[in-house]
Amino acid sequence: MPSDFPVSHIISSTQNVNQTESDALALYIHWPFCVAKCPYCDFNSHVRSQVDYETWLTALSFDLRHEHLVNGTGPISSIFFGGGTPSLMPPHLVAKLIGEADRLWGLEDGCEITLEANPSSVEAARFTDLAAAGVNRVSLGLQSLDDQVLEFLGRAHDVAEGLSALDIAQRVFSRVSFDLIYARPGQSESGWEAELGRALSFGTDHLSLYQLTIEPGTRFETLVRSGELIPADDDHCADLFELTQAMTARAGLPAYEVSNHAKPGQESRHNLTYWRYGDYIGIGPGAHGRRLNSATERHKKPENFLSAVERNGNGLKVEMTLSAETRAAEALMMGLRLSEGVNLTRLGEKTGLGVSRMIDEQAVVRLEKLGLLERTETHLTIVPKGMPLLDAILPEIIASN
Repeated sequence: MPSDFPVSHIISSTQNVNQTESDALALYIHWPFCVAKCPYCDFNSHVRSQVDYETWLTALSFDLRHEHLVNGTGPISSIFFGGGTPSLMPPHLVAKLIGEADRLWGLEDGCEITLEANPSSVEAARFTDLAAAGVNRVSLGLQSLDDQVLEFLGRAHDVAEGLSALDIAQRVFSRVSFDLIYARPGQSESGWEAELGRALSFGTDHLSLYQLTIEPGTRFETLVRSGELIPADDDHCADLFELTQAMTARAGLPAYEVSNHAKPGQESRHNLTYWRYGDYIGIGPGAHGRRLNSATERHKKPENFLSAVERNGNGLKVEMTLSAETRAAEALMMGLRLSEGVNLTRLGEKTGLGVSRMIDEQAVVRLEKLGLLERTETHLTIVPKGMPLLDAILPEIIASN
């Protein structure tokens, strides 16, 4: 791809300022490349023997500028580099993208800038340079504290390497989170209790604790269909979930979202924007966005994304206006994952819909009697007892229009 894209795509951003000065945006930047594909992963990740970093800097910069043309009002409240494996990005590329976002929209004071990282020694060696580039929060994919499990999950690091990376991250970055996967085949309650207890002893202010799910199109799905892999049963998963909630709450990291736990004030600002259905811009291969009542999606395959940017000055594959009913349904599906629930009054103001057009009030009354949710004059909240049943509850309470 040439370094200079068609100048016809560069238009004065003053033509498209459609929001008030007080509105803030979140920015998601997708880096699609990984060293290897994990057998449980259904994210948009690709293995390539070579990556032309300058070409990608140019393409992602053009994608940013296009979004600024559409929605030029900031400032940016958070930036999240996801993937793929963003810690494979050269720090100078990260710095330039942060600088471009700042030039276009401006960054809020204390803007949260998160980067997902694999805990390999090669990537951990870049942490100091990534912090100098502007990253102030890292999300580390430890996934397990057991070497055999890491091998089962297809991870390239072992426990010692992961804990070394965690130690470096805690010294370099002001905020650190890490992921663990539980409810794995054959995992006992006592085994998870010991592993989680060890994880809580490391003193991070945020944990993302995900139950292993078998996603379509993954190697694990193939193994399940052939009978070579037997997932944990639902009752056992529910027991592990309750144990997780109790242990993290006692340790001062209560769940603020169904799978995310944090010390008060250390919640992920970026992810809260998603769950509270705020506006966010998504650039890079396969990235999704929600801004100005529209949904956007970029081309997933890296080569197709680059070709689209070269043709059009952006990587868009889909851009569509969402109806008020669709926006309300999406906001409920996201917001009810949070312990704070959904502010129905605020949602009604944003969508122009009455409560009866957003929720099935009869279903809400029935589920409230079962002790699975709470309804107040302004809020709808799934209580802890109902969280393991969230996927079943949501279709019942969202109004069908």
